[in-house]
Amino acid sequence: MNKQSNVYTLVYIIILVVVVGAALAFTAISLKDRQQANADADKMRQILASVNIRPAADSIIADYEKFVIESYVVNADGTRDNSIDAFDVNVAQEIKKPDDKRLLPVFVCRLADGNTKYIIPLYGAGLWGPIWGYISLDSDASTLYGAYFAHQGETPGLGAEIEKPAFSGQFKGKRLVKDGAFMPVTVVKAGQKPSGSEDYVDGVSGGTITSKGVAAMLDNCIRPYKTYLEDIAKK
Repeated sequence: MNKQSNVYTLVYIIILVVVVGAALAFTAISLKDRQQANADADKMRQILASVNIRPAADSIIADYEKFVIESYVVNADGTRDNSIDAFDVNVAQEIKKPDDKRLLPVFVCRLADGNTKYIIPLYGAGLWGPIWGYISLDSDASTLYGAYFAHQGETPGLGAEIEKPAFSGQFKGKRLVKDGAFMPVTVVKAGQKPSGSEDYVDGVSGGTITSKGVAAMLDNCIRPYKTYLEDIAKK
């Protein structure tokens, strides 16, 4: 075949694309299990961070299995759905549904001191992309024990500060029930107070939109758990 011809060039390009594509597909398939394992381990790490447990990279799975004693899905009416694995629920998809149609994952953690904490996943929108996290509640199902937040692309030094302990640490001790009413903790500009009686934390300096995103995320993700949390509190 004439190497200077258009036919040769076309055949060469087709063969190159097929070979490279096959190699990439093989690599992706070969690494899929490892990538999923890494993603699962990172999710476990984030769940544990909400109860202030920060294991070394090589002990994440062991610590998760040690401290997270149970996980399940509940519905908006507080009933359990044992047919679904809570760990596999895509919270980003669930928040798009009406409250009464959502699958609501719960992770139950028992700390070294024997105290039980209930962990709830969060997902919302910041300034430049998604934000997410986990909050943990004391056994009264009202008092916040800890919080963990993360983001995809918030501005460093501004909105990205939500991932720092200086921000998440403010949530400890805040309550979801005030004066007998259920009201998720909100986020306000430093020096200000909310119009209602709900507990609040200061937003990150210079990250107003991200702070509002966290407040909206807390409200949107926690309110569907209202009946379930009230049932836990009664027990």
